[in-house]
Amino acid sequence: MLQTASAVGLLRTILIILLIYYGLKILSRIFAPYLVRYMSKKMQERFGGQFQQQQPYREKEKQNVGETVIDKMPKTDASSNKTVGEYIDYEEID
Repeated sequence: MLQTASAVGLLRTILIILLIYYGLKILSRIFAPYLVRYMSKKMQERFGGQFQQQQPYREKEKQNVGETVIDKMPKTDASSNKTVGEYIDYEEID
């Protein structure tokens, strides 16, 4: 059985879509501040946790006052070429 679309059905569908759109728009304005507050609190907890993880390292640094600590040695693979070119002496001409 083949059904055809009616103008009333199309109008009803458009009305339902508009109601859902504006309903979500109104609900987002109501709940957006709570969502932003919740997300900022979670980010603050995450960054606070990272800060707490680094506290033992900072306390260790305070105990060793005056001691030089090298965490990472620089790479010595790069070699400089001392013979880049010859030096040419020049005079500035007015």
